[in-house]
Amino acid sequence: MAAACLICTLNFQSLQCCHLLLRITIMFVARQGLQALSKALPSTTSYLQKRSLAAMSVGNKFDLPDRYRGSEKSVWVEYIQLAQETQPLNLGQGFPDFAAPDHVTKSLAEACTGENVLLNQYTRGFGHLRLVKALSQLYSKVIGRSIDPATEVLVTAGAYEALFATIMGHTGPGDEVIIIEPFFDCYEPMVRSAGGTPKFIPLKLVKSGPGPISSGDWKLDVNQLSSMFNSKTKSIIVNTPHNPIGKVFTQEELTVIADLCKKWNVLCISDEVYEWMVYKPFKHIRMATLPGMWERTITIGSAGKTFSVTGWKTGWAYGPAELMKNPMTVHQNCVYTCTTPVQEAVARGFEFEMSRMDSPECYFYSLAEELLPKRDFMAKFLSEVGMVPTVPEGGYFMIADWTPLANKVDLSQEKDKYRDYKFTKWMSKNVKLQGIPPSAFYSEPNKHLIEDYVRYCFIKKDENLQKAAEILQKWKGSK
Repeated sequence: MAAACLICTLNFQSLQCCHLLLRITIMFVARQGLQALSKALPSTTSYLQKRSLAAMSVGNKFDLPDRYRGSEKSVWVEYIQLAQETQPLNLGQGFPDFAAPDHVTKSLAEACTGENVLLNQYTRGFGHLRLVKALSQLYSKVIGRSIDPATEVLVTAGAYEALFATIMGHTGPGDEVIIIEPFFDCYEPMVRSAGGTPKFIPLKLVKSGPGPISSGDWKLDVNQLSSMFNSKTKSIIVNTPHNPIGKVFTQEELTVIADLCKKWNVLCISDEVYEWMVYKPFKHIRMATLPGMWERTITIGSAGKTFSVTGWKTGWAYGPAELMKNPMTVHQNCVYTCTTPVQEAVARGFEFEMSRMDSPECYFYSLAEELLPKRDFMAKFLSEVGMVPTVPEGGYFMIADWTPLANKVDLSQEKDKYRDYKFTKWMSKNVKLQGIPPSAFYSEPNKHLIEDYVRYCFIKKDENLQKAAEILQKWKGSK
């Protein structure tokens, strides 16, 4: 019995030895193979480490510069994509869906195909000569002073670039720029990317109780505004007529701003792209016409808004030569020169309209007359479904309080932070009518002030406005 146990023990030990030898052999072969492989390829660990470090290095090196951090998202990019996906009736973006004046579009065709082949080549960097002369002639008349086309007018790639060149040219680290909310969404990132510090002040609805609301019911707190000016204040951006509220600032309101600019030696950047779209009895007052303000105002204009050709992306800035040097320097070091045939066509358009400025047929006046019934119709159908619109004095946008219809929307599936984003996305998906969330035009701390509103555009064909009314009425009548 003992002998049998000894034999079993020896056999078990032998088996263990065999297993051990086998494992050693496998490990040796594997090591030899890895050594041979390492001569041809880096080790797996080293290779992965290098790849990881390289990825980290590239990622850090090519990160978005700090001056553009926070500006990655765009309401326009997001809502254009939304419209493509949901196919709504789009009353969000601000462009006409009807034809521009024939003489303007024909002028472009003639400029491109006419005998003067040089109209398809580079033109003067600060503005095509024929256009800056036309702009000088027009604004000298409406401002009431002579404007030098060579030194006091700059043509840009849309009013957007006019704002960019002006803000970049007059803003540096430590400069404070006062921005009135709501504001066109490019103001803030432009100021920040120039190294400036935006300071925000919201327009506030002062009317309460029943009855229609006018854009004139949205006002600045004068005491709050006065407290914002100091030795660091470099400029204030004023948009009149205003987007999106449609407010046309009064002489009294502009005088308050002007007096503060003069007191603190502050530049006024006056965004007046909707200058011709003002509804009677209201009148557009140009900041540069106020006493002492020509010397400290740069005014922004737009051919896209003036002639209903937003796709042409042609704008301008004008002001005293001493102030225009800076935006001209910015312009010549980025865009340098704008499209020659488009500038030629815009110049011809201005020449034609200036020849009939004493006639109601002049497009400067007739466009507002054409838009007035569209404005009134939109205010009517929004009111009829229960929204509370603010009727604009100028421009072609209308904001409306949608919360009386809150019980008809289910926003639980929408993941956005702000209610106006949730509402507009839900409407685009479920009702097939698209607006724009106006909190996109507010600074982060103040977005909550406008969450209960939506912005619609009424520079659309009558049949499309009628469709919008029918869509809303059908939705209101549904369960």
